[in-house]
Amino acid sequence: MAQIFFGFRRLATALVLLLIMLSSSVEARELRLATTTSTDNSGLLRAILPQFESARGVKVHVVSVGTGKALKLAENGDVDVVLVHARGAEDAFVAAGHGINRRDVMYNDFVLVGPKADPAGVRGDTQVLQAMQKIAASEARFVSRGDDSGTERMEKSYWRALGIAPAGKPWHVAAGLGMGEVLTMAGEMQAYTLADRATYATYQAKTGLEILVQGDQRMFNPYGIIAVNPKKYPEINFADAMALIDWFTSPAGRAAIRAFRPQGEPLFFVTPDSNK
Repeated sequence: MAQIFFGFRRLATALVLLLIMLSSSVEARELRLATTTSTDNSGLLRAILPQFESARGVKVHVVSVGTGKALKLAENGDVDVVLVHARGAEDAFVAAGHGINRRDVMYNDFVLVGPKADPAGVRGDTQVLQAMQKIAASEARFVSRGDDSGTERMEKSYWRALGIAPAGKPWHVAAGLGMGEVLTMAGEMQAYTLADRATYATYQAKTGLEILVQGDQRMFNPYGIIAVNPKKYPEINFADAMALIDWFTSPAGRAAIRAFRPQGEPLFFVTPDSNK
């Protein structure tokens, strides 16, 4: 009987060790997603990613940076997948062989926000270029992301279209910060800034800034998701990266994005299903 008892104990111990090893293996499985501060600051990913993680059995580690930095992390093989908003940079990233299987996911828009006093007199302008021209002409304080984000790239495209070079001007402040920090800074300085609508909505009450210009087609803000090329970096978690891409563009993922309404209004809109 003693031998049988000790045999069962050894078997039970072995099973416990095996379960611990299996549990550690599952916990260690991770998918690295580099994305923009807008998807993080708005709370979107915290709201919807648990659905994917539960269904897939993987933990998504989110790295929240500007689009330029996100693409650089992917180019260096430091992440497995990117979710960003700068279509020109995304296409160049894929064309250079750094990423594959880019798909449209969702969109929102940019808004030009500023203090209630509106010293440059841009309130109600229907064209963002006209408003930016007024800000430059009046030398009203403007806070730029200054972080090579998709938002800063859009802002720079406006200045280029106007033939204005604001860098280094006393009224133009390059913060080198994420969208939430820039909105906070603009609120404290009573300055203008360009923001994505989702992050602005999250920070509106904290900053007191108001939407002064919106609705211009130039302010459209689409997001795309791209897997890092496994031929360049065979060690990346390509299987889970593709699973995440498929989920974002599936009925379940699209429904999760639609359902994200933290203040009762949608902050992101799914792109019409043209990926298939």
